Amino acid sequence: MKWQGRRQSDNVEDRRGISGGKIAVGGGVIGIIILLLNVFGGENAKLITPVLEQMQGGQTQTEAAAPLSEEDKQLGEFVKVTLADTEDIWGKIFAENGMTYKNPKLVLFKGSVQTSCGGASSASGPFYCPADQKVYMDLGFFEELKTRFGAKGGDFAIAYVIAHEIGHHVQTLLGTSAKMHQEQEGKSQAEANKLSVALELQADFYAGVWAHYNQKNLDDGDIEEALSAANAVGDDAIQSKMQGQIVPDSFTHGTSEQRMYWFKKGFKTGDINQGTTFEEIR
Repeated sequence: MKWQGRRQSDNVEDRRGISGGKIAVGGGVIGIIILLLNVFGGENAKLITPVLEQMQGGQTQTEAAAPLSEEDKQLGEFVKVTLADTEDIWGKIFAENGMTYKNPKLVLFKGSVQTSCGGASSASGPFYCPADQKVYMDLGFFEELKTRFGAKGGDFAIAYVIAHEIGHHVQTLLGTSAKMHQEQEGKSQAEANKLSVALELQADFYAGVWAHYNQKNLDDGDIEEALSAANAVGDDAIQSKMQGQIVPDSFTHGTSEQRMYWFKKGFKTGDINQGTTFEEIR
């Protein structure tokens, strides 16, 4: 993505050099499984983290402060430009529809973080907390995505994840998330999961809409990077890798095919009214 020399958002909180946090020891396979279960919209991180710590025996160690490398600094700048793009594009879309867009914050951290949704570790993956309207990301996640799960990587994989999480912010502002959680009440686990899938796929669609309006800043291969990331984190791909079998009723984020389809639909149409995942997933 063409990002250098462009506007950077003032709404990024970079906590990566802050010491004194606690990180779980011995995450291993448990940490990776929980990371994948929560990736791209892990609003339940506050519930998952205590379970992870209990399974690990509650062992923690103090996170040491470390100066940011030049690569860390550059990634931080890229994140700020990407967030600025989401602010500009969603601000315009909301205004065109007679609404006001409220800019969210994005928090970069390493190891662990405290949020209004509770404590979370890097194992939770990138997530959006509706209680404080902030996106939380440990950028180390993207190396895991590439080396362990076969995604191409690249800067636009990061941009796609940010755009997806901002999609959850859009859903919060529009009342979609609250309505979905109300509809989940009284439903069976399988039916509740379908609603969760619809919410996540709509966030993928919104990420595609953002990319549609940001085409002037895209490089060749950017969309392929986004699709590769979406493919790597489909529920079917994750379950096949982690447990050797696929259980559709337990899906919460959608299959690889669905995630790629809805991102591509958003990118092709640029029309927020066509994010009809709730009608089509039922």
